[in-house]
Amino acid sequence: MSGWLGAVIRFIISAFVLLGIGILVPGIEVFGFTNALIASIIIALLGYAIESLAGEDISPQGRGLVGFITSAVVIYLTQYITAGINVSILGAFLAALAIGIIDSLIPTELR
Repeated sequence: MSGWLGAVIRFIISAFVLLGIGILVPGIEVFGFTNALIASIIIALLGYAIESLAGEDISPQGRGLVGFITSAVVIYLTQYITAGINVSILGAFLAALAIGIIDSLIPTELR
């Protein structure tokens, strides 16, 4: 699979994961697939920017506490950039936990 196709598939899967989390996890609401897709792209870009500035030690893939907190902060901040997503602080932590579990069960090359 080419690089751009893999990225598109990853963002589509991430959007569906966000929609599912919005249904199952209290404190996070995602309104529609388009908003979920935009949010998944923004989450990836914010995560990449933070990881680039702070180094790989802060990445969620390290599975450490700092990576978990960073993921929650990125999810929380996304609501201020994307319309159609509302996240409480607790919802951000629960979503980061759910996404971490899903990522550990379904690993991907593109993060």
